[in-house]
Order: sequence, then structure tokens, then C-alpha cells
Amino acid sequence: MADLKPLSSLDGDPVATEALLWDVFRIIVDEAIRKGTSACEKVCEWKEPEELKQLLDLELRSQGESQEQILERCRTVIHYSVKTCHPRFFNQLFSGLDPHSLAGRIITESLNTSQYTYEIAPVFVLMEEEVLRKLRALVGWSSGDGVFCPGGSISNIYAVNLARYQRYPDCKQRGLRALPPLALFTSKECHYSIKKGAAFLGLGTDSVRVVKVDERGKMIPEDLERQISLAEAEGAVPFLVSATSGTTVLGAFDPLEAIADVCQRHGLWLHVDAAWGGSVLLSQTHKRLLAGIQRANSVAWNPHKLLTAGLQCSALLLQDTSQDKFYDVALDTGDKVVQCGRRVDCLKLWLMWKAQGGLGLEQRVDRAFALARYLVEEIKKREGFELVMEPEFINVCFWFVPPSLRGKQESPDYSEKLAKVAPVLKERMVKKGSMMIGYQPHGARANFFRMIVANPMLTKADMDFLLDELERLGQDL
Repeated sequence: MADLKPLSSLDGDPVATEALLWDVFRIIVDEAIRKGTSACEKVCEWKEPEELKQLLDLELRSQGESQEQILERCRTVIHYSVKTCHPRFFNQLFSGLDPHSLAGRIITESLNTSQYTYEIAPVFVLMEEEVLRKLRALVGWSSGDGVFCPGGSISNIYAVNLARYQRYPDCKQRGLRALPPLALFTSKECHYSIKKGAAFLGLGTDSVRVVKVDERGKMIPEDLERQISLAEAEGAVPFLVSATSGTTVLGAFDPLEAIADVCQRHGLWLHVDAAWGGSVLLSQTHKRLLAGIQRANSVAWNPHKLLTAGLQCSALLLQDTSQDKFYDVALDTGDKVVQCGRRVDCLKLWLMWKAQGGLGLEQRVDRAFALARYLVEEIKKREGFELVMEPEFINVCFWFVPPSLRGKQESPDYSEKLAKVAPVLKERMVKKGSMMIGYQPHGARANFFRMIVANPMLTKADMDFLLDELERLGQDL
């Protein structure tokens, strides 16, 4: 049999493969890291979709391209992508770059293994077990279980599924036929994944009972009691309460001790969505915000947010290992999740933790709180800036009131006009490439900016730039 002809491109040529990768790494370091984290560079190079399609030349063709063209495509992809590690990127709950985490991600991608059996991922199966043990210890548990999930939404959905299974184990085999009408409870400020999860699991969104919140966005335990009684009177069976530690917009922390008391009285599973706020547990100064979390049955926690572990790094933690689980608890962890292939998400967090230590990560959290406080005090000093409320976390929510609206709060159309300010400023900053910051309405409140102070590279100068830039962009409004 004649030797097979080598495939096109670099297959079978290790020297050329290594040369290509070195060239790509140089582009990554220069364009994505050096420029992508420099305040002197743009956060984004905005293009309209049709123009961007042409610039990227997205069509996939029959013939391959030269290595020079491929390298140029790498540069183009980075150039037109949003630089989420940039010190002026304030748009999401994740931002910034940790070099040790990035090193972990590079190793993970290079090894290209799946986290489902000890046979093919011995290092990472053991590593995941240890990282999850450490996270559980910070919650306050000496034992338990857990798994890394593809995002906090999936962590929340798994928690709902576990709570349902604990109450009605027959549902695994018999499905919805084994279930009476069920009710789960969460606050008005909860993450949308709770309702999505109810729909996905066949419970239906009507099974989600929305509990009132106070003026700061925290669940009101008394209304939780009322909603439970109402659900029972309507013939539904309550089975889970999902509290939130760090809501998406206001950064509110639900009163976990009081909620846990309610759950204990009614025999309900308590899940805490701490995807955003869980990393506060590392701070001796601020962990009081999560007082009572050790009483939860399950916790969702995303280290890729405040700890800068890199997307994605999302853990579902369970207090109990003694329940009659529907999955194997051995080192072959594949049966724990819906997925077959599961990417390795523990190495980036483990390597970062090894480098920073728990104390270094605590300082990272505390520094974010300190910078948020600095920003709040600067907002109070400046004309045209108004806080939505005093923050307790690192979500700083505020309005920029342009010159034409100042002193006109009593005008009947003030709120309507104010609501138009943030969208205009967002468009201007993005097209200029100077920064990115999110905005939204909230209840009766007109559109306001939600500033997230999470990037460990941020300084007071970046806080000053944010306010100065909004003044520059809005001076003619």
C-alpha cells in the first residue's frame, strides 16, 4: 500500500507547526495582551455588522490559505474584538486579565482533554476535587460535593433539578408524571436563569413564585412566607427557594439567615445564587454580606467574575454527600452532568490561587470594594452625577444628568428625557472606543449606568477617567 500523502496545511510537519504557534503567540501577546490592556489603546473598534462581515471575510472556501494570510486573520480577529481585559471595560461582571489564569487556560487548550474520567484526565479530576473542596470550605462546609459547570445559569438549573430529585426521586424514571404541581421561590431581582431553568426542566415558568424585594433589591422574608402559604393554598407543593448573593444590577445580597429560617420551617431546599457575590467569601472584611450561606443546600459561584479566573469558571457546590444521588460519586465524574465532553475549568483557578494565595485573592476583593467607595465619593462631589443608591457591593449605579436637565427634576418630562441620556452616551463611547459601561432601567427608575469595579488593574485614575469622559461625551446634551 502506497504511503498516504500528507494532508494540506501543517499536518505531519512539527517544525512548521511550532513556528506557526510561536508567531501566533507573539501576535496574542502584542495585540490581545499588551495593547488589549493598555489605557492608551481603544477598548473596541466599532463597525456595523455588514461592514464587519466584509472586513473579516467570513466565507469558508474549498482551498486553504497561506500562513501569512492566517496570521493576518489572527490580527484582524483580535483588532475588531472587544478588549474585555482593558482598564476602561466596565460593561460586564467579568473583566481584566490574570496572567496565571491565562497560563492555565493555554495549558488546558493545549492538552485538549475532557473532564469526565480519571483515565483521560487524571490530573484534572484530582485538581477539580481539591478546588471544589476549598470553595466548599469557604462557604463553611467540611464535606459535600460539587462540579464545574458551563456558566452560572447551568449551575442554577442543576440546583433546581437536584432539589426536585431530592423531594421526588421517582421523577428520574417516571418524569413529570411522578410530580404534583410544584412551586419554587425567588426574588424579583433574581437571575433570569431561574425561570429559564423552570421551563427547561418541565416545571413551567408559572411554577416560579416571585417574592417582593425591599428598596435595596433584597428579598423580603415575610413576603416569602406569604408566597409559600399562597402556593400551598392553591394546591402547589413548595420545594425550593433560590436566594441571591450579589444581584446583577444593584449588587444586592439577600438576607440568608432569615431566608434559611423560612426554609427550615417549611422543609425547603435553599439554593444561593452567589455567581456574582460568592468571591466576597474570601474577604474577612466583607464576607458578612453572605452571613448564613453555610445553611444552604447548594451554592452557585463564578470565580471568573470578581476573581478574574477567566471565562468560564463556574462551580456548583453541594453541602450534602449522603443523599441518594442519581449520579456516581467516584473519580469518573462524567455522570454528574448532562454533558459528555466537559472542558477543564479548574486549572486556571488552581494556578491563579497557587500564585496569588488566598491572601492575595482577598486583597483583590478588598481593593475592588475600596475603589468602588472612591468612585462613590467622587460622584458625590461632581455636578451632574447622581447615585441611584449607596452601594453595598461593587456595582455602582448612577445617573449622568446633562447640563440641559440640571435643576429640572420637577419637570413632568424629566424622567422621560433622562432615560434617553445613557443610550446616547453609550453609543458615543463605543464608537469612539474610549470605554464601555452598561446601562438599564430598573422598575420606575429611568436608564442609569451600572459601573462594575472588578478589574484588578483598575486605579483611581481609571475612576476619574470614567467620570471625566462622561462629562466630555455629554456636555452638549
